[in-house]
Amino acid sequence: MGKPTGFKEFARELPEKRPVPERVKDFNEFYKPFPEENIRNQAARCMDCGVPTCHAGCPLGNIIPDWNDLVYRDLWKEAIDRLHATNNFPEFTGRLCPAPCEEACVLAIIEPPVTIEEIEKQIIERAFKEGWVRAQPPEIRTGRKVAVIGSGPAGLAAAQQLNWAGHTVILFERDDRIGGLLRYGIPDFKMEKWVIDRRLEIMEEEGVILKPGVDFGKNAPFDNLKEFDAVVLCTGATKGRDLSVPGRELSGVVMAMDYLPRQNRLVAGDTVDETDDEMDANGKHVIVIGGGDTGSDCIGTANRQGALSVTNFELFPRPPEDRPEHQPWPFWPMRLRTSPSHEEGVQREWSINTKKFIGTNGKVEKLVTVNIEFDPPKNGGRPKMKEIPGSEKEWPADLVLLALGFTGPEPGGLVEHLGLELDERTNIKTDKNYMTSVPGIFAAGDNRRGQSLIVWAIAEGREAARGVDEFLAGHTQLPTKGPGDLPRV
Repeated sequence: MGKPTGFKEFARELPEKRPVPERVKDFNEFYKPFPEENIRNQAARCMDCGVPTCHAGCPLGNIIPDWNDLVYRDLWKEAIDRLHATNNFPEFTGRLCPAPCEEACVLAIIEPPVTIEEIEKQIIERAFKEGWVRAQPPEIRTGRKVAVIGSGPAGLAAAQQLNWAGHTVILFERDDRIGGLLRYGIPDFKMEKWVIDRRLEIMEEEGVILKPGVDFGKNAPFDNLKEFDAVVLCTGATKGRDLSVPGRELSGVVMAMDYLPRQNRLVAGDTVDETDDEMDANGKHVIVIGGGDTGSDCIGTANRQGALSVTNFELFPRPPEDRPEHQPWPFWPMRLRTSPSHEEGVQREWSINTKKFIGTNGKVEKLVTVNIEFDPPKNGGRPKMKEIPGSEKEWPADLVLLALGFTGPEPGGLVEHLGLELDERTNIKTDKNYMTSVPGIFAAGDNRRGQSLIVWAIAEGREAARGVDEFLAGHTQLPTKGPGDLPRV
C-alpha cells in the first residue's frame, strides 16, 4: 500500500454535514466538500492486510485496496478506471450504499473501518469533474434487440452492459422519468436527481434507447415484446407490506412509497394532485412505522415538510451498539444505526406493535400500540412474539407512514402474462444465468432476489446481462463479479 503505517497515523473521518437547522430547510444533499488531503489520508488507512475481505463484503467484488492505493498516490485517473471495472454507477453507491464492505474491512476488527464509500464517491466525482467519464459506444452492433423493463439500478446496469456487448437495448420505464426508485424512492437530500441525469446522458450517447412512460399491459400491448430477441425484467419488489389493523382505511394512513415519490415530484417542479395534501406533514404529528432505510427516508422528508413531531416505531428490540457475538466479523451485523435523518429529530420506539388507528370524519387522529417481547425460538423456528399486559398506549397521529418493507414483485401484469414461475417467496424464479422459466425472458434485481440493496441490484443487472449475452451469442465477454477481461465495466 501507499502508506503502510497510515492506519496507525490517521483516524477515520467523514465530510462535515451541514447543520441540522440549515439542511432541514431544503432537499439538497447535506455533506460539505471534503478536502483532497483528507481524502488521501483516509485512503492511506487501507492496510496491507494480505486477504482483503472487503472484496467479499462487496456484492460487486470491487477491488477496493487498489483504488485506495491509487488515490493515496494521487493517481485519480487510474483509480476511476479500477473502480469502473467493477461498478457501473459508483456515483449511486457512493451516496446510497450501506457499505457492507466497511463492515468486512480487516481494520474494523480493532478500529473504525476505512471510509470506503466516501472514497468511492470522491473518485467518481473527481472523474466527472475532469471529464474522464465519457460515452463508450460499441464498435460493432450484433443486430439483436433486447428490452430491459424497469430503470432502477438493476435495469440501468443490465442495459449498459448489454449495449456495450453490441446489442440494441431499449430501456422501458412506466414512470414519466427514468430512474426507478433512484428517481422516485430516494429523497433528494440523499441523492439529487442531476446525478441520475448526468449518467443517463452518457448512456444515451452510447446508444441505449430510453423509453419512459411505457407500462406494458396498460398503455403498451404485451405483444410489442415479441419483436425483441430477449427481455430482462428489472421491475423491482414494489408490492409494499401493509398493516391490516382496524382503522387502516382512515385518511392519513399512507404507504411510504406513495408518500416519498410525491415529495420527489414536488422537488422536481411537478404539480401534484391537491387531493394528496393528506401526505403533507406540515404542522402534523407524524408516526413512521418501520425502522429500515425507507422509514429513515420518511423521517427526513417529514422533518423537511415541517412536521410538528416525528415518532418512529420498530417491532423488534433495540439492537446493540456494538457487533453482536453471534454475528462476528466479517459478517454484516444487526446493530444500532443512526442515519442523518435520525439526527434531525425523531423519537425512536422499539418493541412496539400497532393495534389500531382511531379517527373521526374518516381521518386518522391517533393510534393505539402495545409493547411486545419475543420468546426464544424453539427447534430452529422463529421467535414467538407476545404482548406485554397493561402496556397499551395512545399516540397522537395526524399522518401515519407505513414503511414496512416489500413483499415481492407486483402480482399480475408482466409476471402473470408471461406465465413466469415464482419461488417460495413469490419472487421470480430463475436459473444460474438469470433466465426465468420462459426461454429468452430474464429477471434481475429485487423482483428476483427480494428487497435488497442498491449494490446488489447493480450486481444482479450485470450478472443478468452476462446471461442474456451468452443466450444470444452463445458466449460472452462481459465480466462476472470482479473486473473480468474488459477495460471498461
